Amino acid sequence: MLRRLALTAVASFAALSAATPAATAATAPLPLPLPTSLPLSVLHGDDTDTRLTVTVSGTGYPAAEGVFELECGPTGGSHPAAQQACDRLEELAGEGTDPFAPVPGDAMCTQQFGGPATARVTGTWRGRSIDTAFDRADGCAISRWNALRPVLPNVR
Repeated sequence: MLRRLALTAVASFAALSAATPAATAATAPLPLPLPTSLPLSVLHGDDTDTRLTVTVSGTGYPAAEGVFELECGPTGGSHPAAQQACDRLEELAGEGTDPFAPVPGDAMCTQQFGGPATARVTGTWRGRSIDTAFDRADGCAISRWNALRPVLPNVR
């Protein structure tokens, strides 16, 4: 039985190996990859394309709560730490990190509660539309929030 299974596997592999070059020869050539020397701003927009509305509540700190506008390139808006927030967003972009990506569904997160603080960020970041929510419901959510400080306030 094992010998028959091994023989079938070898025969299948041989048949597929012989068919693959013929199948790919009939298709169009593959597109060339983008050069890696392009600056990130060319691929993903730049700081001048950043206009965000940050709505924060439940922090326990009245000065940290409310609706704040953040503009980068040039820095402006009503955000209390606008320059530092723009610098942080630029730093994350330079690292190739998407600070607005949700926590992956299969992430293993510690079951700790970081408090009732919530935030919603909407607008445009580097030319891309943003509409995402933040909370501090578990370890992953707390890390996601903390990674975006000072765009989001420092709460404990």
